[in-house]
Amino acid sequence: MSAAAALGTTTYIEALVERLAGRGAAPVLRAGGRDIPAAALRSAIHRHARALDALGIGRGSLVALLAPNCPDALAIRYAASLLGAGSVFLSAPPAQESRAGLIAQMAPSLLVVFRDTAALIPPGTPVRLATVGIAIDGAVRLDHLAATESDAPLACAARPEDLGIIVSSGGTTGVPHGSWRSFAGYGALVAAPSPPGRRQLVNGPLAYLSQTLVDATLLGGGSVVLRDGFDAADTLATIERERITHLFLVEPQLFELMDHPDLSRRDLSSLRQLVHVGASAPPVLRRRAWERLGPVIAHTYGASDMGLVSLLPPTGLDPARPESFSSAGHVLPGVTLRLRCAGGGLAGVDEPGIVEIRSPAMATGYRNRPEEEAEAFRDGWFRSTDLARRDAAGALQVLGRAGDAIAVDGVTVLPTMIEETLCRLPGIRYASVVANPGMRCWVAAVVAWPGRCFDPAACERAVADSHGDALARAVTWLPVSRVPLTEQGKPDRAAILRLAAAA
Repeated sequence: MSAAAALGTTTYIEALVERLAGRGAAPVLRAGGRDIPAAALRSAIHRHARALDALGIGRGSLVALLAPNCPDALAIRYAASLLGAGSVFLSAPPAQESRAGLIAQMAPSLLVVFRDTAALIPPGTPVRLATVGIAIDGAVRLDHLAATESDAPLACAARPEDLGIIVSSGGTTGVPHGSWRSFAGYGALVAAPSPPGRRQLVNGPLAYLSQTLVDATLLGGGSVVLRDGFDAADTLATIERERITHLFLVEPQLFELMDHPDLSRRDLSSLRQLVHVGASAPPVLRRRAWERLGPVIAHTYGASDMGLVSLLPPTGLDPARPESFSSAGHVLPGVTLRLRCAGGGLAGVDEPGIVEIRSPAMATGYRNRPEEEAEAFRDGWFRSTDLARRDAAGALQVLGRAGDAIAVDGVTVLPTMIEETLCRLPGIRYASVVANPGMRCWVAAVVAWPGRCFDPAACERAVADSHGDALARAVTWLPVSRVPLTEQGKPDRAAILRLAAAA
């Protein structure tokens, strides 16, 4: 039975445990050079479920995890789900105040930390604490407690309408928010078809979309290779060594991967699909990725609160159709999309508008953020802040954040337009442009090719030729050896603006 069919009649956790029961000794996770068989993961889930139950966790509870990419983190989250409790992998914003605010906002019944993440706990955090791999005064050693429990199967207590999974945002401009879904809603999010032979590399934090990739892969009968984080050389080596078939990257990571000197010497023949998402993607760079990595590049549009909205599969990119490299593909079945014009009406063909979607996989709201929830979720629709347009064939082009649009001499300009111009210059490897609407200007963080010098005059001439002198004069140039990135791997907009102000 497919994951979609199974999730039509049960919760995601019941379907996942049943899938593991049928796979026995087959490896389903690989971490630290060690394979975890399905039976061992299933055993760990039941042991941790009994341990959490002994701590009073059940329906109505919320378990939060500050977790590395490791099998125990997944087993604990699955154990919480089996008991009918909600769970959330917390993001880890660099500011201690933001982490404290995130924990307070989530208001978990239990916070689980690991040896690698214990230092992230803000001092004085007033939450019940459990640990894995490390002893902390006043905290329960959850791993020790689970080791004494039976791994006999437990009946699933989760109900479709219960709070199931919260997906954390990055929170680069303050306290992150959490998009929450019931078990039914989360089931719709991870029910995408997944081939049984899929071997998914997960090297992004579980707090974001990586967790949904793990769940979709295991539900489909595939296996997951866990790495601690993204590094281009390590990713290329892992694809070759582990015969990875599926990989997910945000755009800056994709661009770093495709330009890495190890690319030509690694065997990537196992790779079937490399999905990129999450940041601006100038068409010229997407085309370079296709040329260097081959017809495995796919693009999805979506977010933690929206779920997946559209897909451009590898077959959708075609050098004979240059416009395909700026496309986000077609809206997925079951998703309804409309574009709202500034005047309040709906946009027509090729007319830009704000993205609004309705989907079984979208979040229900934001955890303890009532004002933002009321603004974004209305009458069964999610109202994004993204600007897009759709052509006569129904293909979607995402233009960027509406708040980043600045009108210059009557023409609306978005950062990706400037990035495209800059990345076409022979001396520029990559550029990330951040809008500062309040100042009606942009900051361009520009990375030159190795051995080439950054030439601001050439950049300004190119932007003037493409977009006019007034716009070119409104760009602040910030040469960098590497664009600052968030924990998710997206361009760190706040850090770019800070660097420009300091310069």
